[in-house]
Amino acid sequence: MLRPKLSIFTNPLCLFTLFALLLGCKESTKKEPAPEVAKKPNIIYILADDLGYGDLSLTGQQKFSTPNIDKLAQDGMLFTQHYSGSTVCAPSRSALMTGLHTGHTFIRGNREVKPEGQHPMASTVVTVAELLKKNGYVTGAYGKWGLGYPGSEGDPNNQGFDDFFGYNCQRVGHNYYPYHLWHNQEKLVLDGNKEKETNTYGPDVIHERALDFIETNKDSTFFMYYPSIIPHAELAAPETYMKMHRSQFSPEEAFTGVDDGPFYKNGGYGSQKEPHTAFAAMISLLDDQVGEIRAKVEALGIADNTIIIFTSDNGPHKEGGADPDFFDSNANLKGYKRDLYEGGIRVPMIAYWPNQIKAGTTSDHISAFWDFLPTVCDLAQMETPGNIDGISFLPELLGNEQPKHDHLYWEFHELGGRQAVRLGKWKGVRYNMAENPNAAIELYNLSSDEAEMHNLATDNPEIVKQIEDIMEQEHTYSDTFNFKYERNSGGLP
Repeated sequence: MLRPKLSIFTNPLCLFTLFALLLGCKESTKKEPAPEVAKKPNIIYILADDLGYGDLSLTGQQKFSTPNIDKLAQDGMLFTQHYSGSTVCAPSRSALMTGLHTGHTFIRGNREVKPEGQHPMASTVVTVAELLKKNGYVTGAYGKWGLGYPGSEGDPNNQGFDDFFGYNCQRVGHNYYPYHLWHNQEKLVLDGNKEKETNTYGPDVIHERALDFIETNKDSTFFMYYPSIIPHAELAAPETYMKMHRSQFSPEEAFTGVDDGPFYKNGGYGSQKEPHTAFAAMISLLDDQVGEIRAKVEALGIADNTIIIFTSDNGPHKEGGADPDFFDSNANLKGYKRDLYEGGIRVPMIAYWPNQIKAGTTSDHISAFWDFLPTVCDLAQMETPGNIDGISFLPELLGNEQPKHDHLYWEFHELGGRQAVRLGKWKGVRYNMAENPNAAIELYNLSSDEAEMHNLATDNPEIVKQIEDIMEQEHTYSDTFNFKYERNSGGLP
């Protein structure tokens, strides 16, 4: 079971792709009327990078605290059954932006494009930002993109964002003192980080641009997407934050990484003498940034008309000297980043909206990243596109009757091929499909076994059959992310 949370909470724990259009949405069959919202709110979506379910003090973290994020939850709503779009960065973000799960969304894996960037989303993909921009919102993205190299059809400016500042490329986003960042298609060289100098902390520069965006657009209606690179590897934080945690972790075992050569500040994880200290320092810095974003909207007098959502793109990683077991980053859930067990995809989500979301509430509504797009459509009072996989969770936010998913589906193309389905209290997981397309499905009852310790597949063949059918139905073929799927009876290519 997840450890008890601190503070006041208890712990239950528009054309896309051709196939998505043809198959449509299978997860919700009943269209409920959108709840009434008096005025279109500003929307701020803060996405941490590889933050585990247990990396917040409100969800049980004991070795450091996150007071600003905790306060956001205390004044808003904590979702305990929320899931990321995928178990790695790019497909998770694609699901978030498109309202489609990884069996349908355009980007289904991390695929690099040289010299810098990732495989781009197609021009036919419709994103949250595009929908909001057409509806009068000013749109900005500040942080890590990873859905198309600069100038490509997947470039954030070509996917609905008026302004982008940060890391376009996930590989470069491994490093906290980069040689450059991007402002739209302009490369901004950071002179303080030339050669081996480390004077300009990338997240600080990005954060200042994000605050400026809020200030500039305080009299407009805006959407700010804030995909931080914290706490993804490497492990690095300014000395101010290192000093806050050094005494509690010393002495430490150093991590030896990449300190010169072609991968230095180009995807290689730098060495860190104090990895535990650095990890705690990074999350403390992120927590302060969340607090500063909230303080900014309050100081500008726009808090009552601004919804802030905080979550993470997947579970905790084990790279660059990170030690999720030491910090219990997955809150005793099974698995890490790249797993489709709960530890790889269950993430905390917090929603804060004064006078709209009841303070101090906890929701066990089962939801996922692809629900964000239809929620945004309801918030902005615009029509939700058809043929998506998400359902709006705005009713849950406002205390109204909430439609539920029939199921949630994930697939992952690395490590031999993996699939997972959440079906009510049941969770089905299948691994190593490249070697065996008919690999056995593991079955877990999450209502009594959140840690997925007891495989109940043998005792519940009818549930396994339902999950197997869902896995076959929800996967569609992709030329770019070719996930081979076959069953003895004949399946999709």
